[in-house]
Amino acid sequence: MVRRFAANTAFTGYWGAPALPLGHRQALRQHRREHGAPACQNGNMKTHHAPASIPETITPSVSPERAHAIAASFDLRALPADFLANPYPAYAALRETEPVRRMPDGSYFLTRYADLVAVYRDAQTFSSDKHVEFAPKYNVAPFGSDTAPSPLFEHHTTSLVFNDPPLHTRVRRLIMGALTRRAIADMEPGLIQLVDSLLDDLAARGGGDLIEDFASAIPVEIIGNLLDVPHADRDPLRAWSLAILGALEPVVTPEQHALGNQSVTEMLDYLRTLVARRRQSPGDPERDVLTRLIQGEASGEQLSEVELLQNCIFLLNAGHETTTNLIGNGLILLQEFPAARERLLGELRTAADAAAQEPILTLAVDEFLRFESSNQLGNRRALVATTVGGVDLPAGALVTLCIGAANRDPAQFPDPETLDLGRTPNKHLAFGFGIHQCAGLSLARLEGRVAIGRFLQRFPDYRLSEAPVRGGRARFRGFLAAPFSVR
Repeated sequence: MVRRFAANTAFTGYWGAPALPLGHRQALRQHRREHGAPACQNGNMKTHHAPASIPETITPSVSPERAHAIAASFDLRALPADFLANPYPAYAALRETEPVRRMPDGSYFLTRYADLVAVYRDAQTFSSDKHVEFAPKYNVAPFGSDTAPSPLFEHHTTSLVFNDPPLHTRVRRLIMGALTRRAIADMEPGLIQLVDSLLDDLAARGGGDLIEDFASAIPVEIIGNLLDVPHADRDPLRAWSLAILGALEPVVTPEQHALGNQSVTEMLDYLRTLVARRRQSPGDPERDVLTRLIQGEASGEQLSEVELLQNCIFLLNAGHETTTNLIGNGLILLQEFPAARERLLGELRTAADAAAQEPILTLAVDEFLRFESSNQLGNRRALVATTVGGVDLPAGALVTLCIGAANRDPAQFPDPETLDLGRTPNKHLAFGFGIHQCAGLSLARLEGRVAIGRFLQRFPDYRLSEAPVRGGRARFRGFLAAPFSVR
């Protein structure tokens, strides 16, 4: 079981909020057991010495012939298992042969860095609004219809990331007001305390799981603190997040529909109570994002109740999956590429102090994000007929932006298939670009830098004890489980 620790000793919380069901938590653990998550015995991780072959099999190789075959019939709705294990050779083949690919469903798939930046820059032509795209995806029986939209549809079409100005502008301005440089710097001591507590637990056990016992335990606390969610109420947040974000995959099963809609409904029920309590007892709007969203702007402009609740869900979800993947991917990449690990450890050892280590770790975090982008795909809709990469797109065209492919484009990144932890410049697109660039990028970098840096300081000789289990998804790239030993 993941232990939860307070990330801020001054946290007071609102302890009168109702208890939450454990069904999602149990479902998550069952899912991990079914996908090969490590077993526990008497509370301790059963660890084994890692065979030498584990690092070599983390990302299986794909032959050029196979990569080109996948690219030739590429369809996001029918992706083969070997693509999900290692999509980058197929992405490279698409960049070379069909960088603006028309998909079987009539949408377009972009893989070149320059084409993604061009789309990101042109928010007047390319919309982030998802009403048209998500209606047939989520408003399906028995979950919703055109006259009675499903909870997933209502959530994803109201959240910050899937909207255009003016709603996007209003919500982003409110959030950014509580994510200033000073506010994020003030979070660092609490983050260090949280990370060190998790590391103490892992040291006592002699290892654990990089994902469940470390990477996923960090963002749930940090995002919970941003909204001042009581610690007693945080246990279901990650499972809710996984279910809601999992429904963004290109293909959604009936079971994913059901769990995603249930998760939105349960989250809304909880947030209504939390918001009501916060209205009665406001927090500091300079630190408490929920209070800031409730109070609105100084001009008097406020979010509607629906906008408020749905964007609270967005905030609680946004930092979970992607930051968990950043931390987990980074630590597993260091096992996969031992020379890069030794170089990083050497630089950290020779750094005079924590201040000297910070730029080293910042460069490493950005390279982890480039090399294994936590979020691999973005989407836009062309409002008018236009041209991208020399290909004409009709008005209404749906466009998928392949961040994972663009971040390994040799036209932008020299030697892109090499994990270079000192890479500079490194203008990757893991956080997006333009008006929709991730509002929490500075916080995500801080979490990655502190988590990975202190982990390496404490356990420089950690080893995977079993082959890690990937999440098996196209949009969000990360791991379900990664058992490791520190002995």
